[in-house]
Amino acid sequence: MKKGILHTYEKFLPLTEKTPLLSLCEGDTPLIPLGNIGRELGVELYGKFEGLNPTGSFKDRGMVLAVAKAAEEGAKAVVCASTGNTSASAAAYGALAGIPCFTLLPAGKVASGKLAQAVIHGARVVAVRGNFDEALEMARTASREKGRLAIVNSVNPYRLFGQRSAAWEICDELGSPPDWLTLPVGNAGNISAYCAGFEFYREIGRISRLPRLIGVQAEGAAPMVKGAPVDNPETVATAIRIGRPVNASLARRAVELTNGQFLSVSDEEILEAQGILASKNGIFAEPASCAPLAGLYRLKKMDKLPAVIRIVMVLTGNGLKDPDAAKGRGEALVEIDGTTEALLEVLGL
Repeated sequence: MKKGILHTYEKFLPLTEKTPLLSLCEGDTPLIPLGNIGRELGVELYGKFEGLNPTGSFKDRGMVLAVAKAAEEGAKAVVCASTGNTSASAAAYGALAGIPCFTLLPAGKVASGKLAQAVIHGARVVAVRGNFDEALEMARTASREKGRLAIVNSVNPYRLFGQRSAAWEICDELGSPPDWLTLPVGNAGNISAYCAGFEFYREIGRISRLPRLIGVQAEGAAPMVKGAPVDNPETVATAIRIGRPVNASLARRAVELTNGQFLSVSDEEILEAQGILASKNGIFAEPASCAPLAGLYRLKKMDKLPAVIRIVMVLTGNGLKDPDAAKGRGEALVEIDGTTEALLEVLGL
């Protein structure tokens, strides 16, 4: 029976007897062979589909631990800034723990599916006239000035600790680490969490090496690639529309330690990759999740993608989070009369 990461990896996590073992049965997401696309790229490709977590994104792995520790420490409320997925997850786990949740979102910049989740879970949603980076600084200041207000963004160390569990699952299922692990980079916490997860498994003898970590950003929001903050980040991939990642130093360490790299791709490449993933392998992931696939296609075109290596691509969020991004990219709706003849004409068989 699926129990959630606090149960599955209890001995690996910083839990005490007073930590409530919260669970929405997060984790244990499928590692899906992407054979059709892999053959095209000339690699053995898998997708770690984090969009099948309870709130539809990888955020649940860290949020369950962050909220559990906040409850253990007597927090009166939790607060976060978000591009959407963090707010949905914080609201859900806050509801489970019985702790009020306040979420700060950039006004007009959050996908409707993500906003709906925060609202239905009972969070107090505050729209900030500014970008994510400004909202995060406001949340951090509020948490410092108000006692027992726990911030649950990835500046919270428990968030990144819980997110290590995805790396453990990949190794447990494959029996060894992949050659490459590629994932989108926004606030830059997840890539460092994967690195820490792989490092821990190497320390305890579960694996003998680390995979090469490839972090992919959108060209309009690529501070890790440019080596400098981006004041006004813009991209269709709202989950990674972040110009000042708070975990930048940890992310750089992860890439350097694993001989990895950061690269950026255009919005058009991201949306094209989203369509390829859906039409060739049947998986609908949100735009940010498809930046890694766009990166692999770009490396292939540049003749920088080694053949026959094993790659795991982290699909961080479900496509239903942001359905508007996919509209207009498939075949147009066809309207017909309610007759068999009209249907047969459209079928053309």
